[in-house]
Amino acid sequence: MASIQTLSDADRRTIARWAAACAERVLPLVDVEPAALDQVHDAVTRTRAYSAGESTAAEKIAQRMIAVKAASRASTPAGAAAARSAAQASGVAHLAAHALGAAAYAVKAVSLAHPGSPEAEQAEIRWQLEHLTADERAVLRRLPALGADSSGPLGPGLLARGILGDVIRRIQAEVGSGDAVVE
Repeated sequence: MASIQTLSDADRRTIARWAAACAERVLPLVDVEPAALDQVHDAVTRTRAYSAGESTAAEKIAQRMIAVKAASRASTPAGAAAARSAAQASGVAHLAAHALGAAAYAVKAVSLAHPGSPEAEQAEIRWQLEHLTADERAVLRRLPALGADSSGPLGPGLLARGILGDVIRRIQAEVGSGDAVVE
């Protein structure tokens, strides 16, 4: 049985656009050697292609771990988080819930790049919420709340803890309420 975090292929294609946009914003923070940087950029490009219907879920799923491996070669925590944002975006073809992971890791990258500046973190969350389309919001509403289902990335693992969990809970609360403005 498929995870409730998977959703339909159409839903995954819809939310992939937003996941790629979140990851793309933090690509300048990725600090890996050129070959790994190309892999991270390629993950975002492939996610956009999947969103546009230019590749299949099977093709994307087969390549989803490439950016994960590139992230392990980052020289700073902010760079690793930014590369993980691209890796999460790349995973949307597999499970729609990875879109929230892409957003959360993007916020974490910004937070790590600007220590002591909660304004930067808040601005990133605000940007993410403001750039969700109505269709993308509808897709996010179909995902279970963080921690409510253990069969995917929204289970009790890494995305449920610390800043990642805080960001996902905040996005889910905002999307669930239909209010895109974060104070």
